[in-house]
Amino acid sequence: MNRIRRLLSISLLAVVAMTAAAEEGKTVLGSVAMDVPAVMYQRLDPLVQYLARQTGQPAELRLSPSLDEAVKSLSAGETDIAYLTPVAFLKARQESGARPLVKLLTLGQGSFNLMIVVRKDSPIKSVSQLAGKRFALGDKAALLQRAVVVGAGMPLEKLGEIQFLGHYDNIARAVSSGEFDAGILKDTTAREWEKKGLRVIHTSAPLPPYVIAVRANLDEKSVAKLRQALLALRKSDASHQAILKALDPEYDGFAPTSDAEYDVVRDLIAPFQKPAVEKPAPAKS
Repeated sequence: MNRIRRLLSISLLAVVAMTAAAEEGKTVLGSVAMDVPAVMYQRLDPLVQYLARQTGQPAELRLSPSLDEAVKSLSAGETDIAYLTPVAFLKARQESGARPLVKLLTLGQGSFNLMIVVRKDSPIKSVSQLAGKRFALGDKAALLQRAVVVGAGMPLEKLGEIQFLGHYDNIARAVSSGEFDAGILKDTTAREWEKKGLRVIHTSAPLPPYVIAVRANLDEKSVAKLRQALLALRKSDASHQAILKALDPEYDGFAPTSDAEYDVVRDLIAPFQKPAVEKPAPAKS
């Protein structure tokens, strides 16, 4: 009961944070909904507190229920900085000129993979055997997931039932329970669930990682402070380990990035988007 009360309290705090708008002198961190609000609050609050200490100004968390809502919050200036998937970043970039601040490092690598998973006891051994099967995807706006499935050799129209379950943990649980024959997960979630009865049948090529982005009109002094604080965060520093572990046990820290690094994602998702995410026009000299 104590655990339930604690999670309910955390959920209430998350809802309160979601209703707050960015204020002068306060840094508001947003995020794509990768898990239920209570869990996302637990994952991101240590980072919010760290940024407040390092920048010397208050910081708070504003969670979004979907990829689109996270993008809207950043574009509208309701959040100053956001933890985004590659597709969410490109959408925010296109809609409002959001800027990439830093990228995440996973196990020392500046990239991640998407993985197609089935139950360990499933007779499915390859992607070609997914034809007609029940398949779980995440957010409807997460176009990179669809691109990876098609790129693995399985046209979406050849799958059986397709449902969008939102969070990666929802996908993992649905496949594990047998509700779906297969699903797609981020590498860190897939590796976690391999210990709980799932099996990987396809791994994507390395993809540009999740990104911390800032709104287009955030002042340069704040941008510099936030970048410096994030780049200083390293798992090798004992005082930083809990912050990164909360966000993701396999994250090592952050590294510089650029918009051009995400061109590969633009190209992958272009066939699944109307209008396509276009590369920004070169600046006029």
